[in-house]
Amino acid sequence: MSNEQINVSVCYATDTLEFLRALRLDAGATIADALNVSGLALAVPEVDLETMVVGIYGKKKPRDTVLREHDRVEVYRPLIADPKNARRRRPAKSA
Repeated sequence: MSNEQINVSVCYATDTLEFLRALRLDAGATIADALNVSGLALAVPEVDLETMVVGIYGKKKPRDTVLREHDRVEVYRPLIADPKNARRRRPAKSA
């Protein structure tokens, strides 16, 4: 039985809040394990970890993804505006 552990972090941010927690987990831990251990649900009760999209370093991943050393688990908020539509609505800058 291996006692190997990995270092990962869990982060979530809004315009007024930043949550960043460094964790040491057993090798083979998943995104779901990191979220459960992180304390995010207690620190930010409005976060619904069951429905929010998660990922590692900006790439969406399923919750059963096995983590590697130094992974950063990110919890993504829903978009308020579609970035493509926002760009279209912005006036064209004159050169």
